[in-house]
Amino acid sequence: MAGGAFAEAGADLELIGISKRFPGFTAIEELDLRIPAGSFFALLGPSGCGKTTTLRLVAGLEEPTTGRILIGGKDVTNVKSFKRPVNTVFQSYALFPHMTVLENVAFGLRRRNIADPVGKAHEALRLVELDHLAARRPLQLSGGQQQRVALARAIVNRPALLLLDEPLGALDLKLRRQMQLELKSIQNEVGLTFLHVTHDQEEAMTMADTVAVMNRGQIEQMGAPEELYELPKTSFVANFLGQSNLFTGPVTSSTGSSIVVDVAGVKVEVPKDRAQRHAGEVTVGVRPEKLMLHTSAPKQSAGSNSLGPGRVTDVSFSGVSTQYQIAIPGIGLVTVFAQNMVFGPVVNLGSAAWVSWSVEHGFGLLDEPERAPRFAADTDTATIAMQTRHELLAEIEEA
Repeated sequence: MAGGAFAEAGADLELIGISKRFPGFTAIEELDLRIPAGSFFALLGPSGCGKTTTLRLVAGLEEPTTGRILIGGKDVTNVKSFKRPVNTVFQSYALFPHMTVLENVAFGLRRRNIADPVGKAHEALRLVELDHLAARRPLQLSGGQQQRVALARAIVNRPALLLLDEPLGALDLKLRRQMQLELKSIQNEVGLTFLHVTHDQEEAMTMADTVAVMNRGQIEQMGAPEELYELPKTSFVANFLGQSNLFTGPVTSSTGSSIVVDVAGVKVEVPKDRAQRHAGEVTVGVRPEKLMLHTSAPKQSAGSNSLGPGRVTDVSFSGVSTQYQIAIPGIGLVTVFAQNMVFGPVVNLGSAAWVSWSVEHGFGLLDEPERAPRFAADTDTATIAMQTRHELLAEIEEA
């Protein structure tokens, strides 16, 4: 942090009208985002969606094409990265192999002439429960321990904003889940603002207070993890954050509380307060774990939807649950997650099956049919090559 000061608490982050264009494509388009001070915020999305570019803009490693970046109300758009109250934890850890753990953590404090760097480094190591390994070198530690050293090195500076760039990606599944809980606990204790960039849905939902799902340079939906999972607004969010069964059809009737959609001749009811659109051609959905699997046609009852009969085309055992794929004529494949309450599958491959679910578990999307790519290429290959050549010549002249 500039001037050798320590942050007492996290600062809020605000991105106003941010866009970032590279030769040939747009990475971020008109992004507006506000992250409250002291929160754990996750930016979730697939590779190429713009999430890492957003993190690099906040860190000062890239300059925005348009827009402003404010940290704690102060405009830092044109402030150099080393002068911003920001630290980053990378997936690679980037620890100095020739230094001890303690020296790694104290390194930044010494560079900034902070008083008592060793004492503060020990305090940070105690926070991540590694002070007993202070004399070891990074190569003598496990992957999880190295990750915690990198975290201690980042938080020892008390940055107002801590950026986490896929920090758990190199860990095995069990250790990753353990570190998810530990990271959340540490964030609660130190009170800093965490911005976590990840493509791991479980990671985002486990740790973050708020999740923003990013797609093609824009945020498709933002909210609490449970809200995004239970009420996705677009097919991208519905399928990226977990799995969903989606059905499309026209709205044939409605009441004060629900709409009825014709799905291949079958009436599917969805609550109005869980649907984004109430007329015309709509897409409705239900999560696989909300479905009940039946070996005979379920009785029609108020407050319940059902589809079938279909044929079981795949049975996959995953430990806690078994996944069934059921091909229903006119509708396609429907996925069911059934908890393993008994030994062996409930229905076998090739068997006839029906599915049902409670009306209150359905949701309706805002989506239209498949859209064209959001960004068209704005320069051809020859133009990009010429621009790269000019940049290289400029670097040679400066040298």
